[in-house]
Amino acid sequence: MSSQPAVEISKLTFSHSPPGGRLNDTVVALRDVNLSLPRGSRTLLIGGNGAGKSTLLYILAGKRMIHQGSVNVFGKDVFKDFPPNLIYLGTEWAMNAGVRRDIVVSDFLNSVGGYRHKQRRDHLLDILDIDLDWHMHAISDGERRRVQLCMGLMGEWDLLLLDEVTVDLDVLVRDGLLNFLKEETINRGATVVYATHIFDGLNDFPTHIAHMCDGFFVLSPTPWPPSADNTELVKMGTTLHSIALRWLADDRALRIREEKEGKRSKTRGRRSNTAPDDVDRESFYKKYDYSH
Repeated sequence: MSSQPAVEISKLTFSHSPPGGRLNDTVVALRDVNLSLPRGSRTLLIGGNGAGKSTLLYILAGKRMIHQGSVNVFGKDVFKDFPPNLIYLGTEWAMNAGVRRDIVVSDFLNSVGGYRHKQRRDHLLDILDIDLDWHMHAISDGERRRVQLCMGLMGEWDLLLLDEVTVDLDVLVRDGLLNFLKEETINRGATVVYATHIFDGLNDFPTHIAHMCDGFFVLSPTPWPPSADNTELVKMGTTLHSIALRWLADDRALRIREEKEGKRSKTRGRRSNTAPDDVDRESFYKKYDYSH
């Protein structure tokens, strides 16, 4: 296996304009991100909503142009020389109107080259428990998600970026999928970067875990399970679920403390002083509230 890292990111900072914001309003989504991931690794990104996980995966997939820092996959700049065999799978696919049309699953998979990957396609059909006679418009979100996974994984990918894409799967199918991905990294040296909020059944999956908060790595990708000399991780617990709970609780406590110290504005949770426009809206809705 090549000693060249699968992923190398250096001094990456990324900002974007918020929805509905003015052109000169910017939000810093990633701050001075640096990481290196070896080939054959399975890295789990852990962090709360808005921590920067999806933005990072989008940039790795070449879907967001950057202006500060460098992003290389297998030694190639993802914006200047997009690497082959890189697959990104996110949740937005299943909501696309184009994949909800009345098309038979077998025809759908063949339309994206399934006939070229018959052996891997058939293996995934068994793992994901897919009926080739399903019609895309008539199946559940979870079943449509299985088709997406089959479509994305049936070729021999080298880097797989997963963004919450297993959220619709039942536990049996998800377990089969994770075992398949693990075999791909072991047998072919493929690499997986996986962002999720579901930690049951994951303890034996990752080779590395990372903690993201406010757009930076609180803990850069670190080998999992932790070695005895990594006392900080060892003290946090024996499961990814317990560690994730601890990290997210610490993130929230830090945010609340900074709000009290005036280091950031309080925008979440209850509001102690109702703004005038909130009072006006409340008065309006009280006047036309027909729920009683």
